[in-house]
Amino acid sequence: MKNYKNSKESRVSITELMLPAHSNFSGKVHGGHILNLMDQIAFACASKHSQHYCVTASVNKVDFLNPIEVGELVTLKASVNYTGRTSMVVGVRVESENITTGVKKHCNSSYFTMVAKGPNGENAPIPGLVIDSEQGIRRFSRSIKRKEQSIKRTSNFKASKFKIEEHIEELNNENVKIDL
Repeated sequence: MKNYKNSKESRVSITELMLPAHSNFSGKVHGGHILNLMDQIAFACASKHSQHYCVTASVNKVDFLNPIEVGELVTLKASVNYTGRTSMVVGVRVESENITTGVKKHCNSSYFTMVAKGPNGENAPIPGLVIDSEQGIRRFSRSIKRKEQSIKRTSNFKASKFKIEEHIEELNNENVKIDL
């Protein structure tokens, strides 16, 4: 196994036709179907980088920006943005294309934290990432910030540390009725 790998070595892309079986009651493609495809491509990318079976540890921010219609082609692209000791962040971009007009839409971008697993299920060390562009530095740095924010958010809202008086006032302008 290499000590470091370039993200280009593990990039993965897939394109799939969206069929009626993938649609919801309004004729749009189910978000769950797209999430399934995203998880699959994140797995493929992470496994290719680490040369290990990988599992999904978390998914950061899933915003569906544009609906996907039945009959459109959906292309998913994945690349490793960040590497830790046994985990990596895989960026996944989803685009749809109307096959008759050629119009493309950006539908989603998400970040999957994937963990490499050894043959006995233990976390396995992975190659580091070779960064060779400003975009690579931006993606790696952004992943570090997302990780820091996640840790802070989790610790700030632990039941043992939560202080109601610090948050009760911010609920005044929300659509909520407090009945303690």
